[in-house]
Amino acid sequence: MSDDSKLPLEDYLKGIISNLPETPGCYQYLNDEGTVIYVGKAKNLKRRVSSYFRKDVKSLKTAILTTKIRDIRYIVVKTEEDALLLENNLIKRYKPRYNVLLKDDKTYPSICVTNEYFPRIFKTRHINRRGGTYYGPYSHLPAMYALLALIKRIYPIRTCRLNLTEENIRAGKFKVCLEYHIKNCKGPCEGLMSHDEYAANIDDVKQILKGNTQDIKRRLGKRMEECAARLEFEEAQEIKDKIALIDNYRAKSEVVSSLLTGIDVFSIDESATEKEAYINYLHITDGCINQAFTFEYKKRLDETPEELLALGIIEMRERYKSTAREIIVPFDPGMELSGVTFTIPQKGERKKLLDLSLMNVRQYKVDRLKQSDKLNPQQRYIRVLKELQDMLRLDKTPMHIECFDNSSIQGTEAVAACVVFKGGKPSKKDYRKYTIKTVSGQDDYASMREVVYRRYSRMVEEQTPLPDLIVADGGKGQMEAIRQITQDTLHLDIPIAGLAKDGKHRTSELLYGFPQAVIGLKHDSELFKMLTRLQDEVHRFAITFHKDRRSKAQVHSELDDIKGIGPMTKDALIKKFKSVKRIKSASYDEISELIGPAKAKLLTAHFSEEA
Repeated sequence: MSDDSKLPLEDYLKGIISNLPETPGCYQYLNDEGTVIYVGKAKNLKRRVSSYFRKDVKSLKTAILTTKIRDIRYIVVKTEEDALLLENNLIKRYKPRYNVLLKDDKTYPSICVTNEYFPRIFKTRHINRRGGTYYGPYSHLPAMYALLALIKRIYPIRTCRLNLTEENIRAGKFKVCLEYHIKNCKGPCEGLMSHDEYAANIDDVKQILKGNTQDIKRRLGKRMEECAARLEFEEAQEIKDKIALIDNYRAKSEVVSSLLTGIDVFSIDESATEKEAYINYLHITDGCINQAFTFEYKKRLDETPEELLALGIIEMRERYKSTAREIIVPFDPGMELSGVTFTIPQKGERKKLLDLSLMNVRQYKVDRLKQSDKLNPQQRYIRVLKELQDMLRLDKTPMHIECFDNSSIQGTEAVAACVVFKGGKPSKKDYRKYTIKTVSGQDDYASMREVVYRRYSRMVEEQTPLPDLIVADGGKGQMEAIRQITQDTLHLDIPIAGLAKDGKHRTSELLYGFPQAVIGLKHDSELFKMLTRLQDEVHRFAITFHKDRRSKAQVHSELDDIKGIGPMTKDALIKKFKSVKRIKSASYDEISELIGPAKAKLLTAHFSEEA
């Protein structure tokens, strides 16, 4: 678009912005086709929208978004809370390209209580709001099954799919099944259980699904006392058993004091370099975790942790219909909800809840990454390399890494090896081995300088792509030897790291920079495992080459030094005469008969000169 055609658009957008109210609301950006490409919320619409069009916008992604904007719409609301709710609904409705994407796994099951005359209770993955009330979804399936088992053992809820209308039951269309005879159902199909009694059980079940087990326990306790007062001890014992079931369930799920109830807990795990953010939600009722769910946001712009957490809070509270008056968070999300207190605990029971939520969100992230790695193994290598890039603050991801190692025994048969990792995996066709030529005796640093010079001077000459990172199998001295050649001699700007080993010859630490600094690594991390593999591989390659050289030296014979006597001739002579000493004492005719006169002359001439 030319500058002349840009001017009317800029004036048009500026006109909209200048007339925006300074009130809470939501704004929508539209592209050429009139499609909503971004939805946002604001305490002050005019101030927020104006910030996108300032010349000092640092975010590249935000700058790209503004080039796509052709129109602006907005909706004014009364409060910031209304703006948050409206933003969440508009994002779901339009699915804008530049908003965070909720990557929700739709396969998680929920528990349904149907709207039938005699309701049924079952797990389902298909939501039909007209057909019943849904609780969930449950990302932790054992917790859902434990809840269903508790309900089944306390309340005789039917499991059949019969159309139990009042008219059908009165007409006697149904007969009791096995569930009735084994006392799992009281036979509402034949009118053996009244609708009022069944409805009272369903009300109790709904309370349990909401997490209000304490209320149910108190109600059952009162009934038990009433039965005992009427000397109905058998029924009282049945109720006591139900109370024990509730206590057992609570014992397995209780995490804090039962005094804590009606609390939402949120935690987040994300980093600026990752495209995903993970949020965990826990709902606490009567000291128990009643709901637990973790979900993932796909970031589109440079959303802050506060923005992502605020979106997650609105999404989960709306989904689970939470009316909790307290929300525990790891930091201030920068939002206000009417009648709700945000708590950032530092110790105590609330801090334990937050730690539990953080543990859940981190485990979920690990599980998702493992699942993703199985589907796309290369993605794992790229992620590890990006982690190395961030740790060393490299300008680009080290897709091409080269590692050097020396090997010798008291300076004899000195060799060196270079292994190459591309994309986090060994590239064996690029491995190189070197025989040390200019160094006498055992001088590892001089050997390293020789090999590095030979390697990179040739790559520069042949214009071969240089590595993104050089790793020395050793500490500060080896790193300095590499630096002297690459930087001082060849004037190459290649980052250099070192892998030092401990007293048991195991990879211990990563060194980087000049002066060298120790880079902290977790020994169970994927990055540490990759670096260990790199070090083990270069050590194996160098040792193997050194062993091959020693083996050849050990089988060296005086015959190898005679020009014109090849391996086949040598083998024939050794097979016939058994040793060099016997070959020397053999006559010319004996040798000539075996290998011919020409080679016999070479052989006898050599031995006569030696004598």
